[in-house]
Amino acid sequence: MTKFKGVRIVKEPAYAASYSEFDETELMDGDVTVRVSHSTVNYKDGLAITGKSPVVRRFPMIPGVDFAGVVESSSNPDFKPGDAVVLNGWGLGETHLGAYAQKARVKGAWLVPLPEKFTAAQAMAIGTAGYTAQLAVLALERHGLTPERGPVLVTGAAGGVGSVAVTLLAKLGWHVIASTGRPEEADFLKNLGAAEVIYRAELSGPGRPLGKERWAAAVDSVGSHTLANVLAQTKYEGAVAACGLAQGMDLPTTVAPFILRGVALLGIDSVMQPRDKRLIAWNRLARDLDVEKLAALSTTIGYDQVIETAGKILKGKVRGRIVVEIP
Repeated sequence: MTKFKGVRIVKEPAYAASYSEFDETELMDGDVTVRVSHSTVNYKDGLAITGKSPVVRRFPMIPGVDFAGVVESSSNPDFKPGDAVVLNGWGLGETHLGAYAQKARVKGAWLVPLPEKFTAAQAMAIGTAGYTAQLAVLALERHGLTPERGPVLVTGAAGGVGSVAVTLLAKLGWHVIASTGRPEEADFLKNLGAAEVIYRAELSGPGRPLGKERWAAAVDSVGSHTLANVLAQTKYEGAVAACGLAQGMDLPTTVAPFILRGVALLGIDSVMQPRDKRLIAWNRLARDLDVEKLAALSTTIGYDQVIETAGKILKGKVRGRIVVEIP
């Protein structure tokens, strides 16, 4: 296949995304070429396609920050044609041509083998969002936090990161408090394992430097005032894993939670994680993530619905995870 389909983002004469055709000669450098079968729509993909934030730093660009597929050709000794693989991050869809296309050429060091437990579609039902949620859970565990310490809060709980985090933490025995701006999603979240559901208005406005101690740990994908309030209400020597900015990049807080309660703020980066940590995260997902719950929190769309869905995810109109089938 010398020609292949993909989503193309251009900057001139005006920022725009369209369904287009590419030639293999347009692919970037890499030692593995993958026939992409599935991708997903993450919040970052929504920002890239709509241009709401300067995610894309090379033009033209194929967006899409993660994919699952099968190796078509390889000069990397770790991979051979026919191998099932997954890629998350590494600048895909930002500086390197991304996932919303039938083909991708990448560095083998960026790839991990698809765990046998998952199909390609299931791997993208997890996607970067679910993989990020797993990294957050691992960070809380490394900090020594266990369910015996008290509840765990998940903000943005009906979104991609949040829904997987709720599922994982509930499976591990935590009392999960799910925060969402969509009260109609309460039953959905409880089916994933949430013990309580609270409305995001409790956390999204300006708050006090310290509040009542309510949770021992938290996974936050929202940032801004929400993260500040989460920190202010975290128990003594608890920790918050921060991995998103749906409300904003700012953090209007004080040092009070850190110096008076010993609270830790754990930053979670999913883009540049070394391969050994990626393998640990994917192996834990294969061990801990309930495949039946995975089906409940994911929806599948066609490749020709990607651009439309990008706008919806930024408006908070997407529940759980969105899997994209590449034709």
